[in-house]
Amino acid sequence: MVPVDWPILYRQHLATVQARADAALARGGFDSLVVPSGTLHYQAFDDRDYPYAVNPQFKAWLPLTRNPGSWLAYTPGARPKLVYLQPRDYWHVVPQAPAGYWTTNFDIVLIRTPEEALQHLPADAARCAILGEAQSAVGAFTPNNPQAVVDYLEFHRAFKTPYEIAMMRQATRRGVRGHRAAERAFRAGASEFGIHLAYCQAAGQDAGELPYGNIVALNEHGAVLHYTDLDRLPPKPLRSFLIDAGGSHGGYACDITRTYSADRGDEFQALVDAVDSAQQGLCAQVRAGFDYRQLHLDAHLALAAILKDFGVIKLSPEAALETGVSAAFFPHGIGHGIGLQVHDVAGFAASDSGGTIAKPEGHPYLRLTRVLEPGMVVTIEPGIYFIDMLLDELRQGAHADAVDWTRVDAFRPYGGIRIEDDVVCTEADPVNLTREGFAEA
Repeated sequence: MVPVDWPILYRQHLATVQARADAALARGGFDSLVVPSGTLHYQAFDDRDYPYAVNPQFKAWLPLTRNPGSWLAYTPGARPKLVYLQPRDYWHVVPQAPAGYWTTNFDIVLIRTPEEALQHLPADAARCAILGEAQSAVGAFTPNNPQAVVDYLEFHRAFKTPYEIAMMRQATRRGVRGHRAAERAFRAGASEFGIHLAYCQAAGQDAGELPYGNIVALNEHGAVLHYTDLDRLPPKPLRSFLIDAGGSHGGYACDITRTYSADRGDEFQALVDAVDSAQQGLCAQVRAGFDYRQLHLDAHLALAAILKDFGVIKLSPEAALETGVSAAFFPHGIGHGIGLQVHDVAGFAASDSGGTIAKPEGHPYLRLTRVLEPGMVVTIEPGIYFIDMLLDELRQGAHADAVDWTRVDAFRPYGGIRIEDDVVCTEADPVNLTREGFAEA
């Protein structure tokens, strides 16, 4: 593992973030950028709050994720300022004063109440682009989220700095530890809930710290794309295991999916291995200048070829794609951008001035339609599923005879397969953060 010089990487990252802010403010005609970290949301008719989620526009600047009531203020030509809420409180743990490699790059002011922030924010709120949710408002500083500023910043967030890639590597290490522990728990016969607990223990993060709710699916539950129910007892017999789970580090996410058969030598494991091989081929297509929409269509062709090889469908891959038969077995997109958010923003952005790049016709669930460029990080997650609702529709449609339903019935109790890696587009060969993480472990 190569040592990381965090202070240098962070200074370079901050310079990039400041340059983007300069351009965005000029685009919108504002003098300053003001970003609240966000505040707590309370449940209706209750005094309990929902888990706090930091404003992504805030954590793009600095690695603080558990500090509601704080503010970032930046005026081009000046040092950025962090207005840091450290309340007087005996009900909860009060956050420590900011510390670490990043703090020397900011003017930091400690406040005790949210209202004190007004003393340290720019004089004229009307000349500020204020990015956040309405309930973060304090005094005249109500988020206005000017579209020109948001479009510019979100479009360029697709291009990760070396610091951000390093942060995602750290998140991946957590995720890999969790995945290895989860497979061990599965092999030992644990329930979905037990596997989830083993994952959290190994990753060192609880459900509120993970970037999204763990998908831990045994047997036919693997056919539910976002299965999160977590049965407390293991099924009998135990056939298969699909886990889609990530980890967080300093506000950055990883997103990893793996699928296993209980019997390493059965036909379902052979199908998993075939999808894994196809997935690695698709990861290799993450190249500068390649249209992500085409990668999605290529995934359909690769998966349809596997379905034909295993006798599930009788059509050619091209015919399966054209008729929509492949979509019955692979109903989601090939992936999405990832970084500060699991489904990172501006996946459809035509430019930093706005506009939308359309999805391929007949593929409504694709989350990214941009041409790949160096610095982008995307997930590649092909899958084959045996979903009753979609199979029933296919069986009642015009292409029912394109499927060997006996073969479908043989695989249906296993649910489905998904393999997912996080891949960096570079000027040359792609960098697979996920495979790198598993190899390191």
